[in-house]
Amino acid sequence: MNDTILSLMTFTPLIGVLILFFIPKDSHAIQRGVAFATALATFFISLPLVTGFVTNAEYQFVKSVPWIAAGPFQMNYHVGIDGISLWLVILTTFIMPIAILSTWTAVEEKVKEYMICLLLLEVGMLGAFISLDLFLFYIFWEVMLIPMYFIIGIWGGKQKIYAAVKFFIYTMAGSVLMLVALIALYFKAGGGDFNLTRFYALSLDPATQTWMFLAFAFAFAIKVPLFPVHTWLPLAHTEAPTAGSVILAAILLKMGTYGYVRFAIPLFPSASEQFTPLLATLSVIGVIYASLVAMVQEDVKKLVAYSSVAHLGFVMLGIYALNQQGVAGGMLQMLNHGVSTGALFLIVGFIYERRHTRLISDFGGLSKQMPIFATIFMIVTFSSIGLPGTNGFVGEFLVLIGAFESNLRWYAVVASSGVILSAVYMLWMFQRVMFGELDNPKNKTLPDLNAREIAIMLPLVALIFVMGIYPTPFIDKMAPAIDRVIQQGKMKQVAAVVPQMPMVAPGVDVTVPPAVHK
Repeated sequence: MNDTILSLMTFTPLIGVLILFFIPKDSHAIQRGVAFATALATFFISLPLVTGFVTNAEYQFVKSVPWIAAGPFQMNYHVGIDGISLWLVILTTFIMPIAILSTWTAVEEKVKEYMICLLLLEVGMLGAFISLDLFLFYIFWEVMLIPMYFIIGIWGGKQKIYAAVKFFIYTMAGSVLMLVALIALYFKAGGGDFNLTRFYALSLDPATQTWMFLAFAFAFAIKVPLFPVHTWLPLAHTEAPTAGSVILAAILLKMGTYGYVRFAIPLFPSASEQFTPLLATLSVIGVIYASLVAMVQEDVKKLVAYSSVAHLGFVMLGIYALNQQGVAGGMLQMLNHGVSTGALFLIVGFIYERRHTRLISDFGGLSKQMPIFATIFMIVTFSSIGLPGTNGFVGEFLVLIGAFESNLRWYAVVASSGVILSAVYMLWMFQRVMFGELDNPKNKTLPDLNAREIAIMLPLVALIFVMGIYPTPFIDKMAPAIDRVIQQGKMKQVAAVVPQMPMVAPGVDVTVPPAVHK
């Protein structure tokens, strides 16, 4: 099963899609059940990836078969995972059953189509994380766009069409540039196939690296999203249904940060180093700007959306520290953000289903009426602000340590203020929603979380503490692959410098400058 488990996992949701086509349109309970069972089966299929994963830097569970061949052009179905993609795959399969379970009462129209879109979205996300062929990655990257466009545009809020179109245009603009760079990279490699490891071995001149890096980096920056191409995200989050917001925050945004680690840095290391100050600056601006904007939001869902921009700014800062602590912190923070911010969007969905409003001013004193809800909300809030003992603390701490140890020391100093700001806007929001008097009569009759909603939140709460108290298993699995990414950049930079050294006579001692080693 080693070479087929990734394919089985990725395409299992398609079985659920086929079954849904034959279920009567009005059988909503059966449709939800089939989608949930399919997503749960996909999660269980993915678990052997963790137990069978050998902690090293190699790609594992690899499968490669020819797919498209026309003359010298060839595209292979080439998939595999390493420590970087392992946990993102598990995060995807873990979040999807939770997201589908959250739709039980939230969506009542076109339920079959909604479930089909969710399962197709899972196929696209898993396929992108496991692709080791650049063209295959691009196909899955585009597959993700279509179902999310429909999820926002059909089942979203009042501005759903505007939000869906803006999401589509932003993502497509970046995708087209990445496709152009991908084709140029293919011809620079002399044709053949789109094997990612083959492209890693290329030594491109600085000018070529710069243009290709900009194309890839722009596509990934939109997906992160980095300031100033972030404006589509708060709107998409606010207008998307609860499950759409959860998936968007927990998984889809990670495609951007994953893209930098998997493609932009190892493929174009010199250009990546050249633009590190710019990307670090944009990351820090995103942390501070998004935190300040979140503080003045009246809509609790939009506040959580801006917090996503701030958290992912931390991730980018860690990645571009380009050392073990920074990249590990960034990768861990990607997982932490998926758990804690996904949980926050679920919490917002729970109160929206009860009150049909997301305005902070419409709430107050809910802790008296909904004690279980208040307890879970408090835990998730502490996780989001990075309280020690929760998952958010470990990731942010490693990011700041990594940035301090690199040349991004002052960026880390400024970004650390984002930790304080996040505590301000999250705790202030929690205070206004949960405490005070139950002045509004509508709040006095709100029911507490039911068994289904508690079952949705318990796995997320458990992960918050497990990852916060004992993150070692997560970091250890990633460490060798992270070291490989860092070394790929350094080795290729050395290779780019050494050939430019002048020729010398035989017997003359030539010492490589320490800067080259570094």
